[in-house]
Amino acid sequence: MRSWILTGFLAFAACGPTASNTKTLEKVPVKPITAPSPVFHADNNPDTLSDWGILASNGQFLALANDSFVYELNSALFSDYAHKLRTIHLPDGQRVQWHDDNDRIEFPTGTIITKTFYYEKGGREADVLKTDTAPQLNDHKLALANIRLIETRLLVRRTAGWEALPYVWNDAQTEARLMRTGDVKRLSLVSGSNRQDFAYIVPNTNQCAGCHATNNTTRVIEPIGPKFRHLQSLSHFKLTEPINAYRNVNWQDETAPLGARARAYLDINCSHCHNQVGPADTSGLHLEPTTALGPHLGVCKTPIAAGTGTGNRKHGIVPGDSEASIFTYRMESTNPAEMMPELGRSLAHDEGVELIKAWINNLGGHCN
Repeated sequence: MRSWILTGFLAFAACGPTASNTKTLEKVPVKPITAPSPVFHADNNPDTLSDWGILASNGQFLALANDSFVYELNSALFSDYAHKLRTIHLPDGQRVQWHDDNDRIEFPTGTIITKTFYYEKGGREADVLKTDTAPQLNDHKLALANIRLIETRLLVRRTAGWEALPYVWNDAQTEARLMRTGDVKRLSLVSGSNRQDFAYIVPNTNQCAGCHATNNTTRVIEPIGPKFRHLQSLSHFKLTEPINAYRNVNWQDETAPLGARARAYLDINCSHCHNQVGPADTSGLHLEPTTALGPHLGVCKTPIAAGTGTGNRKHGIVPGDSEASIFTYRMESTNPAEMMPELGRSLAHDEGVELIKAWINNLGGHCN
């Protein structure tokens, strides 16, 4: 692969013809990089991401370990328009097990799951681009010339259970360091001629655990994305697709039914908290795909403890009227006291809001 940088100077003349740019092409050598070898740390948490041997970067390329694999989700959680590179490393000779009673995939001790958040670069230092399609890997490597790496989150399966660890990339994009207290990146999201400043929030370890502890009683940390209904493909997991098992659609697939798209979106973005045993169990709002259309899904449901998050609206979902629904008000809000989800974003997801609005507007019935 050839990589070039452009250097030049502008020659000015006190008089005579108009000055012109003189440009010289200088070849930048491509630095070789080899795939790292995974190292499982059973007890300690290394300060640097490279010590895990899952991802390695030389500033030009991000290389994945050869014995890890990339997985994709049918519908992904919204995170301020960041792209995500998801990998899993399983210990040698080990396999996963699927529990159909709760759609949980059981991973063996020694499993390392990573999720790297990144954007395509814009013209200014803080600019990141709003793009629909993520850059593709080539030979298990991601070229970084036009990429800004933000963070890599690890879920590590130890004997006592899962642990969540956030690593933040340095400016040179050569290393990521463990940031237990989280971090803030001041960025500008660029889409065409529009530029929107925002604070990208890297969660602290407690916030990581808060989202991944999907059972409010046990508080056990579990992976959220790698569930049967979310996974785009099962080939890497060596699982056989069960007959009649539920699978979420891609919420962006406009050929799929509107209701299925909306429920998939609410499932991946909300149901890890809003389920019968989740951190938001006292809300009475259950946004799992098995929840019937009715009050537990928010239809004509009055709020329990939404505070100012109601926006003076009376019901979670008012069939046929998204503007009167609390759902869309909280999705559109960027006020930390009102917005939902309350963690994991600083921006409103315009496309997600429009989807849920369209779904609500197409629901029949009315609220008393």
